[in-house]
Amino acid sequence: MSLPKYDMIVIGGSAGSIPVCISLLKALINNQHIPVVLVIHRMRNVVSQLDKLLTREAGSVKITEPEDKQAITKGKIYLAPQNYHLLFEEDYSFSLDYSDPVHYSRPSIDVSFESAGRAYGNRVLAILLSGANADGAEGLSYLSDIGADCIVQDPNSAQYPTMPSSAIALEKNIRIMTEVEMIAFLQEL
Repeated sequence: MSLPKYDMIVIGGSAGSIPVCISLLKALINNQHIPVVLVIHRMRNVVSQLDKLLTREAGSVKITEPEDKQAITKGKIYLAPQNYHLLFEEDYSFSLDYSDPVHYSRPSIDVSFESAGRAYGNRVLAILLSGANADGAEGLSYLSDIGADCIVQDPNSAQYPTMPSSAIALEKNIRIMTEVEMIAFLQEL
């Protein structure tokens, strides 16, 4: 068996991203080697059950919100906790941060993408989905600059194209894929 190309997959999204995110999680159902982190915008003051919804809809994979300083485990799927930035430490653990929102968002996709790049270098696969603001674009550009593979949802197929369009405007060295193409790509990992 060959070693996986990636040590971390980070998927970011906001408005309109949940259905696509569920499809991508189903594509990763047999993944046992690469940790997957979801950074999804949610309302701050409303109790969220997104981890339970994603677990139910994605099948047999349990999705959990990591605790501060929790070790990252291969093959597990994590959801960034509501109202915290999710950081990746060099000892391959998580860190939760309560600093100011970025692009009105906490968790911020930019913050997590950049942190993943500092911890994992070019062995990160970053995917940016539908959303109504520019969060994730700068982080994706940073990851692309250090040689990480970056994918954005085709804005023509995104319910809210602002997020993927912002990334495309900043960075030309990214792959633009439809939901079906992203599923096929992930199934090959």
